[in-house]
Amino acid sequence: MEKHASNPPSASGAAKGALAGMRVIELSQIMAGPTCGMMLADLGADVIKVEKINGGDDSRQYRDPQINGISAPYLMLNRNKRAIALDLKHPEGKKVLLRMIRDADVVTENFRKGTMEKLGLGYETLRKENPGLIYCAVSGYGLSGPYADKGGFDLVAQGFSGLMAITGEPGGPPLRTGNSVADINAGLLAAFGVLAAYQHKQRTGEGQIVETSLLEASLQQLYWHAAIYFGSGVSPGPTGSAHVLSAPYQAFPTGTDWIIIGGANEKNWQRIAAALGKPEWAEDPRFARNRDRMNNRDELVECMSAILKTRSAQEWLDIFDEAGVPAGPVHSIAQALSHPQTLARGMVVEQEHSVAGTVRTVGMPVKLSATPAQYHRPAPQLGEDTVAILGEFGYSESEIDDLIKTGVVAAIDREAATA
Repeated sequence: MEKHASNPPSASGAAKGALAGMRVIELSQIMAGPTCGMMLADLGADVIKVEKINGGDDSRQYRDPQINGISAPYLMLNRNKRAIALDLKHPEGKKVLLRMIRDADVVTENFRKGTMEKLGLGYETLRKENPGLIYCAVSGYGLSGPYADKGGFDLVAQGFSGLMAITGEPGGPPLRTGNSVADINAGLLAAFGVLAAYQHKQRTGEGQIVETSLLEASLQQLYWHAAIYFGSGVSPGPTGSAHVLSAPYQAFPTGTDWIIIGGANEKNWQRIAAALGKPEWAEDPRFARNRDRMNNRDELVECMSAILKTRSAQEWLDIFDEAGVPAGPVHSIAQALSHPQTLARGMVVEQEHSVAGTVRTVGMPVKLSATPAQYHRPAPQLGEDTVAILGEFGYSESEIDDLIKTGVVAAIDREAATA
């Protein structure tokens, strides 16, 4: 397990990394926008999280589970960021943000369309302060089209996009995926768009709007299913754990636990048949080709399951591994996050938080050989870096005191310094 101390950030707010020198103002909250910000921060960007004074990011209010009173979901998505608590509805609060924008490369927000404009902080206003600003907006349905004004939620996007129509067992009710795939993928796509816009800015100095949505992040997950629809005119339905194009490629019961077997091509199918003690299946007209196996999938699954139930999951995994068959266990979350391979890949990061104590988060899934991700601090407390950030943007101590007294900002770093 990778363990990292909570070292104070440099003046730029980030450790060295591929994106060192990039400054991001994060106005986003909960999941999609913060996922984008965390990806950028892990790679070295200085991400300043701007939160409302009363409560901050809504994910801070998630009560279960908590670690020493701190929301575990908030801790998961906000490492490597600094935090300032700011009232954007106050005229002076807007002035603070505009001053920060002048020295920023990117601003991210995931409000309903028009919210930033109502605050007097829309893209056209911000670009006057900084023509090179990259304005990244994550919305429910996108900033154009008949649904542009609607708010968005992960569950609603999964239903709207068709994802729920292909999830679950045949004949069963529509199901959401087990994870918040629309939110998470929207965050990844936003980071992808920011990096493309940043490259353009490095060449030309020009900023631009980068936008994606929960709808588009969900639709992107439909590549194979969309191919079937476009090619046949038929909308695919749910297939449980089975693949929509290949067989056998799904979960199977054994004598103990479920396992995954992947027969995505003919060579793998021949190995599977031999490993099951049924080499003749490779020539059986019901199962010889993938088309045959797809047409007779129910019978194939019944035949395979009968044999697989005669041994334990681990026995079969050893047999398939020896035969060169793609196969694996169906892990619980605990098993997946504690597996030696997961840990060897640095996908569990341990950090020391000043209040929560030792916390663990999921690591960066992209590895760079020369500029790897770094984890220099855990998720911040609300207003943890307010004073330091204001100082970096040219505010004097007396000005900072006035902003605190008038309720424009909240600052626990000033409270700690004067305690």
